[in-house]
Amino acid sequence: GSGVIISKDGYIVTNNHVIDGAERLEVTLNDNRTFNATVIGADPTTDLALIKIDENDLPVIPMGDSDALKVGEWVLAVGNPFGLTSTVTTGIVSAKARSISSATNGRRMGIESYIQTDAAVNPGNSGGALVNLNGELVGINTAIYSQTGNYAGYSFAIPTSIVTKIATDLKQYGTVQRAILGIS
Repeated sequence: GSGVIISKDGYIVTNNHVIDGAERLEVTLNDNRTFNATVIGADPTTDLALIKIDENDLPVIPMGDSDALKVGEWVLAVGNPFGLTSTVTTGIVSAKARSISSATNGRRMGIESYIQTDAAVNPGNSGGALVNLNGELVGINTAIYSQTGNYAGYSFAIPTSIVTKIATDLKQYGTVQRAILGIS
């Protein structure tokens, strides 16, 4: 899997499915330094997790505004597919606020507001950065639509508008704070 450093003191966002069930987490940075990581919190509903390594003065990706993305805008998907370190693919934003539950045979996903791109995303890209051409994080690569399990033309990322809220809640409370109306 992949992850994104969001603070100089070692907080990293990744997908819940990347860390789910792990007995031990090890993070390898681009400079090949490795660190043991601890889970700060995870949210299966949005498939996001916040982990932390003990290190300071880490490079941090600037946060972009996923709401400002435009359909047709170029984006880059960064990650570690198939064990290849720091792979970058490019594509365009095909759709915003995309629901993919119908494409997954009715399986209800926790969020239904994905950024859809045609940037190649494969196993190992999960948790990696989707960035705009300014190098700002606009999403966390999470899913692909594929008959084979490998990239087949569509990839989906959780927008930073959701990532920021989930990561803040996990850091502050250890769980996600959700409003519940109390009726059905």
